[in-house]
Amino acid sequence: MEIKKLTFFTMGYFVITMAWAYPWHIMWFHDLYVSWGAMTRTEPIIPLGVLAIVIQGAVIGYLYPYFNKNEGNPIFRGIKFNLIVGLMTYTAMGFATAAKFNIAPIGLFLIYHTVFQFIQFTLTGAALGFIYRK
Repeated sequence: MEIKKLTFFTMGYFVITMAWAYPWHIMWFHDLYVSWGAMTRTEPIIPLGVLAIVIQGAVIGYLYPYFNKNEGNPIFRGIKFNLIVGLMTYTAMGFATAAKFNIAPIGLFLIYHTVFQFIQFTLTGAALGFIYRK
């Protein structure tokens, strides 16, 4: 494992995710998420979100070398891997959130959530492929 690449990716994952997630969840769609019942805190606990993002980035960066065979376009490889891994996060943040909270309408929530996470994991996947390229 290359600690330098893992560190760069974890930092890149954090920066990209925060640059995307903060405006999406706190500025653009905050009131909509609250109206759906998807957010119950008036003020999110930002340090917990930061910790989650750092752990996600570190785990993805740690696992990627086991998948990466250095065949084909490195950016597309990173995106493909990240979208696959992102399905795990998606199920916990999408389906499980809808299962635990009284979210209405569930379908619209899942559409917004799908768009958000698809873009998040595509952007961070491109960074993953770029950082781990040969």
